[in-house]
Amino acid sequence: MAKIALGVTSSVSIYKACEVLRGFQKAGYEVQVLMTRNAARLISPLLFSSLSGRKVIVELFADDHPWSVAHVALARETGLLAVVPATANIIAKFARGIADDFLSTFYLAVESPVLIAPAMNAAMFLHPRTQANVRELRARGVEFAEPGRGYLACGDEGVGRLAEPEEIVARGLDLLRRSGSLRGRTVLVTAGPTRESLDPVRFLSNRSSGKMGYEMAREALARGARVVLVTGPVALFPPAKAEVVRVESAAEMEAAVLREFPRADIVVMAAAVADFAFAAPSGRKIKKPGLPESLAVVPTPDILKMLGARKAGQVLVGFAAETEDLRENALAKVRAKNLDLIVANDVSRGDIGFEADDNQALLIDAAGRVTPTAKMSKRELSREIWNVLEEILVRRS
Repeated sequence: MAKIALGVTSSVSIYKACEVLRGFQKAGYEVQVLMTRNAARLISPLLFSSLSGRKVIVELFADDHPWSVAHVALARETGLLAVVPATANIIAKFARGIADDFLSTFYLAVESPVLIAPAMNAAMFLHPRTQANVRELRARGVEFAEPGRGYLACGDEGVGRLAEPEEIVARGLDLLRRSGSLRGRTVLVTAGPTRESLDPVRFLSNRSSGKMGYEMAREALARGARVVLVTGPVALFPPAKAEVVRVESAAEMEAAVLREFPRADIVVMAAAVADFAFAAPSGRKIKKPGLPESLAVVPTPDILKMLGARKAGQVLVGFAAETEDLRENALAKVRAKNLDLIVANDVSRGDIGFEADDNQALLIDAAGRVTPTAKMSKRELSREIWNVLEEILVRRS
C-alpha cells in the first residue's frame, strides 16, 4: 500500500494535523510527516514521530538516507501528499516552483495527487496574490480542502479556518481511491496537430496546441493507467511515465494508432488531425515563381471513424472542434463514428479551445446524454472527462 506524505507548516492550527494523521492511520495507511523549520518551532517533531512511528523529516540535507536522494526516494513510494495546515507561504512556493526546504522540494518531485488544506488570517487568504496562487495550483490539478469561516487565532472572524480534520481525511482517501481507479487499464491518447507537407519548408496544419490531449494523458496516469501518447508536433513536455510516440503527418498518426489500438482499453482521440493533405508534395522547396495558382488537396483518413468500425470492447472518445451548431454537430459525430463519448467545444471563442489554457465543453455519450461543463482549466476538464468515462466503464462491467 502506498504511503501518505503529510506536510505540516507553521499555522496555529498545526495541532489539528495530529487528528488528520490518526485518521489516515485508522484507514490503514502509513504516514510520513514532513515539517517545515517554522512548524518544528511551533510544535516538537517528536510528537508527530510518536504518533506516526517514523522519524519526521525537516531538513533537506539530512544524512538519514545516504544511499539515495531522500525526497525522490520518498516520492516514488507516496500515493498522496496532504499539506495540513498549509500557510500562504507554502502555497506561494508551490505555485512559483520555489524549492528551498524539504517540503517544497518534495512537492516538485512527487507525481501523486496533492491535497492542500489552507489555514491563515482572512486577509492573507483573500489577498489577490494568495488567490492567484490557489487558482494556479487548481489549474495544475492540486485539490483543496476549503477553509471554513469562524473565529481565527488572530481574534478576527472570517474565512481562513482550517477545514475539519474528518473532512480533510475523507477528501484524501477519495483522492487515493481515484488514483488507482484505472490501474490495469491501457489508455491510448492522441494529441496535438498533424502537418501535411507541401515541400520541405511549407506545410498545412491547424492551431491545436496539444494541451487538452496532454492533460488527458496526465490524468489517466494519475489514476494508475498505462498510457501511450501519440503526439503530433507540439511545444510541450510529455507527462512523466507516458509512453510517447511522436508523429508528424496524418498517415503517420494513423499507422501509430492502428498499431496500438488492439491493446488499448480506452482510446482518447484528442488530436486535431488535418482534414486534407497536398496531392503532390514536392521533395524540394518550391520557389515562389514556380508556385501554381491552385494547389490540389486530398482528404486524409478519418482515423476516428476507422476505429469506431473496428472497436471490440474499447471505450472510444472523440473530440469535436466546432464554430456553430455545437450540440447538433457533436451528436451527429457520435452516431456516425460509433463513439462512446464526444467532447465538443466552441473554437470560435478566443478564451477557450485552441491554444488557450482553459476550455468549456459539452460531454455527449452514446445514448445522447449531454453534460455541459463550466469554463475551467484543461487540467480540471480532463478530470471531469475521466469521471464520466469511469461511469461508462462501471455501466459496462
